[in-house]
Amino acid sequence: MGWDFSTEPEFERKLDWMRTFMREEVYPLEVLDTDERGFGQAIRPLQEEVKRQQLWATHLPPELGGQGYGQVKLGLMHEIEGASMWGPIIFGNQAPDSGNSEILAHFGTPEQKERWLFPLLEGRMRSGFSMTEPHTAGSDPTLLAATAELKGGEWVINGHKWFTTNGMIANFLIAMVVTDPDAGPYQRASMIIVPVDTPGLKRVRNVPTLGGDERFGFGHAEVIYENVRVPESNLLGERGQGFLIAQARLGPGRIHHCMRWLGQSRRAFDMLCERALSREAFGKKLASHQTVQNWIADSAAEMSAARLMTLQAAWIFDTQGAAAARKEISLIKFFGARVLHDVIDRAIQVHGALGFSADLPLEEMYRHARAARIYDGPDEVHRVSVARQILARYRAPEGPWPSEHVPTRRDAARRKFAALLEAATTDA
Repeated sequence: MGWDFSTEPEFERKLDWMRTFMREEVYPLEVLDTDERGFGQAIRPLQEEVKRQQLWATHLPPELGGQGYGQVKLGLMHEIEGASMWGPIIFGNQAPDSGNSEILAHFGTPEQKERWLFPLLEGRMRSGFSMTEPHTAGSDPTLLAATAELKGGEWVINGHKWFTTNGMIANFLIAMVVTDPDAGPYQRASMIIVPVDTPGLKRVRNVPTLGGDERFGFGHAEVIYENVRVPESNLLGERGQGFLIAQARLGPGRIHHCMRWLGQSRRAFDMLCERALSREAFGKKLASHQTVQNWIADSAAEMSAARLMTLQAAWIFDTQGAAAARKEISLIKFFGARVLHDVIDRAIQVHGALGFSADLPLEEMYRHARAARIYDGPDEVHRVSVARQILARYRAPEGPWPSEHVPTRRDAARRKFAALLEAATTDA
């Protein structure tokens, strides 16, 4: 079955509008000098314009205020809006709200949707995803230590979390905690909705990071749960479904991340090429130097490969489901992260001191690119997953030679030669 990434003309017009809107309205936000309140006032009219264009929260079905687009179309949109770190916020697709809204839509009760999902979609609330812990490996959620015990119709939560994205500005958190410690490794945990004003919940700080995400209150919070009590009805999905829900959340999210990376890569690449044509060194344009030409050619090839791989993963997701796209999603996660880093790195190098400065967005893009190799599963975990899925289709051959081994082919050639020789002798 061939891949088909084509879209109808009406959707292409939406993409053209997004490109212009990003360039004229969103990019200027990157140099906005204001506080959190001022930033909120600046982006509100832009968000309203996105809603008028029916491009708000497009990852959700129409009945929930989205457009019901599949992963291919969503990917093409994320490629455009992801060119700026503020793009997803303007279009209502920012993490972790987008992933949280998806699992609330798929696993939430009607009451949970009314209280949490709809205000989240309308921009009246913010959310956080509280899974990672400082003392357990984030790449292995079966090791989670935070617990929730059911007592008298309430979940009593205890634990220490950090890197809870947007935890300091969220209205509620979705906490992944152990509810059944004696169950199997993938049935131990559940997800529970926790309002941030619940007694015992302490939001300690935004963890300072290389990415510098603390601007305008965004960031990754350290959170402590000390006998935090929430109603039993705050359980999201079924008890013990935490790992399943996490996988449902992360699959499409990884595709979106990879397409956003492509948008940033393209922006850095454009800057690289423009600089190469405008700057001179040693008597000729940088574009005339072979090293710079190699950077341009390598970047173009790597971005094209990453884009096609990501669209393929999205197409398989749309046509065959999330499970069928597991290998492809893992492939683009580690390959796309490397392309993002390398293209931005080359763009910084060709700009010299200017690229290293904060006068251009490259240095901020570069810092965020380093995190891409860690969040949503580190590169190494995805490589292992890909290798295991590929090897599962093979089996060891009988004997020392591969199934397409040389001796068989050599023997066949000898038999053919012998037959030809015999025929020639007979004719003679």
